Amino acid sequence: MSKKEEKVIDYIVICINEFAKQFKITSKEAYIYLRDFKGIEFLKENYEAEHTVSLYDTVDDLKQVCVKNGGKMK
Repeated sequence: MSKKEEKVIDYIVICINEFAKQFKITSKEAYIYLRDFKGIEFLKENYEAEHTVSLYDTVDDLKQVCVKNGGKMK
């Protein structure tokens, strides 16, 4: 695994945990929700831009992406 892949994975884990914290759910529940409603995919595809903004902004972006893809958490 390359260093960049490791950084992306670490970042995704941090984002999942922050999402869980903000919505008061478990990390596992956050992962499943983000996986099912394309949040994880969004983070992978947009890592270069997303890792330069605050975690608060990233979670807000994730909320929008997931709602657009059928998620109900707002």
